[in-house]
Amino acid sequence: MPSNKTVQRTKKVLSLRKESQTFQEKFSTGYINFTLVKSLIFEPSRLPLVSLVVLTAELVLNVFIVQNVHYTEIDWMAYMQECEGFINGTTNYSLLTGDTGPLVYPAGFVYIYSALYFLTSRGSNIRLAQYIFIGIYLLQLTLVLRLYCKSRKIPPYVMVVTIFTSYRIHSIYVLRLFNDPIAVLLLYAALNLYIDGRWTLGSVMFSLGVSVKMNILLFAPAVLLMFITNLGWFRTFIQLTVCSCIQILLGLPFLVTYPWQYIKGSFDFARVFEHKWTVNYRFLEPVIFESKMFHLGLLALHLALLVIFASPCHKYFQNYCRLRNLEMVLAPQIATQNQIEKEKCSGKEKRSLLNRKRITNSAQKENTGLAQKLSEEEQQFLKSFEKTIKQTSDLEDEKHLEQTRARAPNMFSIHFDRCSQLALLPLFLSNFIGIVCARSLHYQFYVWYFHSLPYLMWYTEYENSFKFLILLLIEFCWNTYPSTVLSSLTLHVCHVVLLVGIGKKMFRRIPDLGQFDRVK
Repeated sequence: MPSNKTVQRTKKVLSLRKESQTFQEKFSTGYINFTLVKSLIFEPSRLPLVSLVVLTAELVLNVFIVQNVHYTEIDWMAYMQECEGFINGTTNYSLLTGDTGPLVYPAGFVYIYSALYFLTSRGSNIRLAQYIFIGIYLLQLTLVLRLYCKSRKIPPYVMVVTIFTSYRIHSIYVLRLFNDPIAVLLLYAALNLYIDGRWTLGSVMFSLGVSVKMNILLFAPAVLLMFITNLGWFRTFIQLTVCSCIQILLGLPFLVTYPWQYIKGSFDFARVFEHKWTVNYRFLEPVIFESKMFHLGLLALHLALLVIFASPCHKYFQNYCRLRNLEMVLAPQIATQNQIEKEKCSGKEKRSLLNRKRITNSAQKENTGLAQKLSEEEQQFLKSFEKTIKQTSDLEDEKHLEQTRARAPNMFSIHFDRCSQLALLPLFLSNFIGIVCARSLHYQFYVWYFHSLPYLMWYTEYENSFKFLILLLIEFCWNTYPSTVLSSLTLHVCHVVLLVGIGKKMFRRIPDLGQFDRVK
């Protein structure tokens, strides 16, 4: 007969095994299951979690590239030579030159690369510079993913595929050390601040981006339209003043000494690009490519497309502004109602009765005013917006809501950040139109619009297989060196197909919520 101690020990072991099996079953059913894996691949609301994995993997990948792939010198030493002249006291832009020619970037570029000049031992420590650019790449990718997470527009697998499969993008950042990534980093910082409603700081970052490279001005038409729609004319003037003051302050050492040389050198819109470096116009003869009439024709096309898309973009910004104002009204009411339901389910109803009556009366007054100001079309649009949000809500939120509703069945929430889709599309589209009509695209220019391509492509109604095909062809064109007649023609075809797909959907009638007075 076994002793009592042996029996107790056996029971304890069996109990621990049972608890362990129960935990494993709970873990496997709650966390490791097909539904979860599927949601991590296809659900846009899961992108925040997937983004952490992407950023970690990108850190490892970029370090591997730096350690194992040969660095190619193109412009880095020329940048250092140009900045060295400034560091030595030269403020005449016509005298700041390098191996590739005169300095053609605004003052922000000079200050940033002068700092890199000192950090990298006068530009000689290339490996340190590469690691700095790894940081720039990861920071920009974080800002890009933050916008995508807010919009809940793109499935995670799309971002994973596009980010990891672009050889050219990784090369531009950590193997070439161009200034384009720094300008684009500041641009995405500005877009994040605009979406957060921090307009002045966003304008500071936007102007800093322009001070590194002028391509950021391709976003300017949409930014201006967003200012006017969201802020009105007077506050728009303030934001434009902020942008102008940043440019003046940065250029002050050059403006007070050799103003014409600075303006002509850093903001030279008439500069002619060399045909041998073009990615998008290899099929043209050099004489035509360098023709002033050709450049004027592209400028006219650029302006025409901006005018054509101005009306739908304005409506998108109006609706974005309207929904942000609705958020300001509804968010406190949602929080108030949820607090009431929480108190009901926690047994504090008697103690908070007077407080609830006061809150309820206040909420009823606000709801009454809101109902008077919202038309049926607005209410229908808001309901549709909420319905779409609920359909794309992630499983964790649903489980949390189910648990919460077990205690408080009437609690609810709205992911208002999803309305950022209405702002991001016009912003990305304005830049894309500039790319389509660019006089010449060089290989480093790919970073100007690469991270917005998935968003623009998934706005269209093409089949997913066709969307990936277009992205693949665009990547192929940018990886063909030197460019060929076929690659440059293919790039134009892809751009036109994407622009047509955006236009077909964008010009459909959408609720014009911007025609109503703002809810206060």
